[in-house]
Amino acid sequence: MSQHEHSGAPRSPRVRHPAGEAPTEARLREAALAHLARFAATEAGLRRVLERRVERWARAAEAEGRPREAIAAAAAAARAAAARVARAMVAAGAVDDVAFAESRARRLMRAGRSRRAVAAHLAAKGVDAETSATAIPADEEAELDAALAYCRRRRIGPFARAPEDAEARRKALAALARGGFAQAVARRALAMAPEAAEERLLAARRA
Repeated sequence: MSQHEHSGAPRSPRVRHPAGEAPTEARLREAALAHLARFAATEAGLRRVLERRVERWARAAEAEGRPREAIAAAAAAARAAAARVARAMVAAGAVDDVAFAESRARRLMRAGRSRRAVAAHLAAKGVDAETSATAIPADEEAELDAALAYCRRRRIGPFARAPEDAEARRKALAALARGGFAQAVARRALAMAPEAAEERLLAARRA
């Protein structure tokens, strides 16, 4: 129970900030630069960030009782401005979907994500299928490295704390399958000796 509930003191009402005017293109550009200073983003991802800002304004304006038709028109204009800002960031080189996809794919696979899982992640970030396919390593050896990284994170296969019996191996295969790894790759990873698996991962990090 909180201190307020113990004392019986009333809760402070949430302070509502005035909605103000709809986000302008200049304000959305400032918001885009602030976001990109902290996070890498795709064009679609940045546009969604800016559109959420527009949506927050629209909800605040509606809560103030402004006419819905006026809010809808202003929000539509602001969303169009958000799309222009995102395109401008691409043109300026501040947003690069290809570089984003390549960097994110490398990082995720080193962390133990399968090609299938990486493709799903990139799609959710707004990377198109062609760019994603180019960015994700297509060879089975890269997928094997990712499977070994997954095994190390889950402490299965070569990285199990104790020798695995048939049931433990079945569960490990199922876990790798859920992670998006093909059975052939999963079996190779689970069959690798601990020293060889660790050496392979070290080599992959150095590459």
